[in-house]
Order: sequence, then C-alpha cells, then structure tokens
Amino acid sequence: MREEETKRTSPKSNVKQFFKKRWVFPAIYLASAAIILTAVLWFQGNNDLADSDKLGYDESDLITSENGGESVPVNQATENFVMPVLNEDVVEIQKQFYDVNASAEEQEAALVFYNNTYSENKGIDIVAKDGSVFDVTASMGGTVTRSEKDPTLGNVVEIEHAEGVITVYQALSDVKVKQGDTVDRGQVIAKSGKNLLNTEVDSYVHFEIRNNGVAVNPIDFFGKPLTSLEEEAPAQDKEEPASEEAPAQEEDESEAPAPAKDEEEPADEEGAEGEEEEAPADDESGEDAIDSSEATIGMAKA
Repeated sequence: MREEETKRTSPKSNVKQFFKKRWVFPAIYLASAAIILTAVLWFQGNNDLADSDKLGYDESDLITSENGGESVPVNQATENFVMPVLNEDVVEIQKQFYDVNASAEEQEAALVFYNNTYSENKGIDIVAKDGSVFDVTASMGGTVTRSEKDPTLGNVVEIEHAEGVITVYQALSDVKVKQGDTVDRGQVIAKSGKNLLNTEVDSYVHFEIRNNGVAVNPIDFFGKPLTSLEEEAPAQDKEEPASEEAPAQEEDESEAPAPAKDEEEPADEEGAEGEEEEAPADDESGEDAIDSSEATIGMAKA
C-alpha cells in the first residue's frame, strides 16, 4: 500500500520540486512577456499592411485607354502645354503673338492684314524651316469641341482641356479628329495647311491658347500646367483699380481752376469800386473849376 501511495504522490512531488527551483518563475515570466510582445508586434504589422492597402490603387482608381493601353492612376501629375508639333527642331515661329508690352517693331510684325484691315495676332503662326508640310499635334490632352472648315480660317479644331481653357488650331489640312473625340497630348490631329489670313507662307498652323475666351501668349505657357493660367487671373484683376483712379484725378484737375475764377471776381469788383470812388474826386475838381470861373467873371464886371 505504501508503495502504491508513493507512486501516486511522486508526480506531484516532482512538480512541486520543479516549481521550487529559483529559475522557474523568472523563466515563465520571460516567456509570457515574449509571447505578449510578439502578439503586439504581429497586430501592429497587420494594421500597417491594412493602411498601406487603403492608400494604394485599386481597380476603381485606374483608367484604361480605349485602345487597350496601359492604365494610369487618376491622380497622376498634371500635364504641361507643349508646342503642337512632333519635332520642335524642324519648325519655327513665323508670326508672334501681339503683345501690348512689346516694342513698336514687334507689335507691327504681329499684325495680321486681311481685307484691307489690320488686326492683332491672337496666337502664333508655326511653319517648317524648309517650308514643307508637317504634322500638328494636341498641345494637351482634352476633348474636341469643334472640328469644321471655315471659309477664312481654313480647317479649325478646338480642344477643351478644362472649364474655360481651350486650344485652337487653324489653317489645317487632313484633319484626323472630329467633334466629341478625346485626344492625348502629342497625338497627331491634322497636318499644316493654309488660309486667307496668312498668305506669306505656303503651309503653317495658327495656334492659340484661350482662357475664358481671352487669348494669351502661348509661348508664356509652354512647359506649364493649367494652374498657371489660374495664377495669371489675380494679377490682371489687380491692374484694374489703377485704371479707375485716372478719371478721378482728371476730375480733380478739371475742378481745380474753378475756384481761381471765383477769386478773380472780387478783384474786379474792387477795381470797379476803385473807379467809382475816384469819380467823386473828378466832380469836386469840376466844382472848383466852376467856382474859380465865376470869381473871374465877377472881378471883370467890377
């Protein structure tokens, strides 16, 4: 019986002896801490992965081109305006934009003569250096809002890039786009041609950038995004009050002489009064003259 009791109690005694050792509880604490720390790090790692997935692109954030090309993120960098040609090295600007701040010679060179009338050039006229026909491309991606032939301007294409911002291409030939088409920057839309406004060259393209209907100098915006046009608006608004002050100054100057006339009138009145005051003096001298003449007559009678 004692042997059986000894066998039954021996495992318990072994466990008790094991826990009585000094290193057992510290080892348990360290193991528990390691497990807890591992769990915390694993939890944080999963949260970081979830956050990165939220910031990444999914299928809804991508746009696939109609021709099956590569998809690009919606929030890609904003495009910049470029010269509407495939190769800038083979072309040159034949007629510049009419700039009100340019010299008299430059302004004269930027005038368009048509139907016995001179008008300001609202864009730039681009020609090939060798005078040949060249491809005309979209200066920036957008939607074609006009594609038609004008009897004076030739074939005309207008592309809208944002609300109020369009690019205009005139004097075209072999137009390859129609109204409603979506074009990419650098896409060939036509070839250079001619119209009645510039008969000095055989083939060219007239290019304009318009912001809310106002033509701007395209050269100033090549290599710049659409936001650069929005930055120009406040500067133009600041110039308007200066022009409004000029009439006020003119009115002040026109009103200035009025008081001077009023001041002169009293001087004239004083002069008139002076003349009136001198009149009695003449009368007194006249009376003296009469008295002296009467006295002479009396002496003669005597």
